This record gives sequence, C-alpha cells and structure tokens, in this order.
Amino acid sequence: MTILFLLAYVAAIVLAVIDQLIKVWAVGNLQGQPERPFLQIGSFDWMHLRFVENDGAAFSILSGSKWFLIGFSALMIAICLILMQKLGKKHRWLLIVMPLIAGGGLGNLIDRVFRGGLVVDFLDFQLMNFAVFNFADVCVSVGVILMAICLLFVEKDEPSAKKLKKAKTLENAEQVGELNDAETHPDAEEYPDA
Repeated sequence: MTILFLLAYVAAIVLAVIDQLIKVWAVGNLQGQPERPFLQIGSFDWMHLRFVENDGAAFSILSGSKWFLIGFSALMIAICLILMQKLGKKHRWLLIVMPLIAGGGLGNLIDRVFRGGLVVDFLDFQLMNFAVFNFADVCVSVGVILMAICLLFVEKDEPSAKKLKKAKTLENAEQVGELNDAETHPDAEEYPDA
C-alpha cells in the first residue's frame, strides 16, 4: 500500500472524527435552544444553526428505516473503499473523492448506530427551503459533485492522452524494428561495422 492510499484512508477517518466532534458540540450547545444566525454576509442571512435529529436519509426520506439505512450506509462505505483500492492507481482523483464520501458516510453511520437511528443535523440553509444538514452531509455532497466533474471532464480527456502515449510507443517500436531490419538486410555485409 502506497503512502497515497494510506493518506486517503486516514483522511476518511479524520473527516468522520471531525464530524463527530462537531456533533458533540451541537448536542451540547444547540439542543433545546432556539435557532440562531450562523452565517450572515451583508443583509443576506445565509445559514442558521438549528438542532434537529433526523431518523431518515436526506430530506427525511426513508424516515424510520433504521436498519435499512445502517446497512445501506455500511455497503456504500465498503464500495467506496473497494473502488478506491481497485481503481485508485489508475484514477488518482478517486483518492480525493472516495475519502470524502466514505468519511461523511461513516460520520452519519456512527450516529445511526449509537444514537438509536437518529442523525444529528444542525446547519439550516436560509436562502431557500432546504433540509437541515451536517458536516458529514457536506462531505458526501462535495465528494459526489467532484466525482461527477471528474467523470464528465477528467475521464473524458484520459483516453486521448493514453492514445497519444500508445502512438509514441508504437512509433518508437517501428524505429527499433527499422534498426533490426538494417542489421539483417542482405547488403548489411557490404557496410563496415561502426
């Protein structure tokens, strides 16, 4: 295992730990308190801090499906780690994207297992009617967006780069072949050795 893979695994764990530390703070400082402004820029009120316990997925989808959500989260984390291990050497961008998704998923999975199926959410976006979310959700969302960008733009460019590399390799092989042909050419004996 190379240092990059080790760093990717450590990054996933660190993101989950950061998420859990923020949630411990949220439970201690926001639970039972009224929501409060968090991010204001000029006259724009962008975000509030509001304590919510969610027993579903995003936007409370599958609310009350604790065991399904635990199993699904564990499966997705495993898939992320397997993809990172199997494809990370060929697609280096996976070493950034997969730790974000796996770390965020692990943060919410820890909540589901140790908080009776409830996930602590505390970030309330104010510019539109949006779900209350947490740091782990941000990690997963950023990871998925980066993955989409890489699949659409990075992967699109890679095949042409590989073709160029193959073409240069083929060109070099043909030159070597020409040298070998000159050595075995019937008139080769007439030419003095260099």
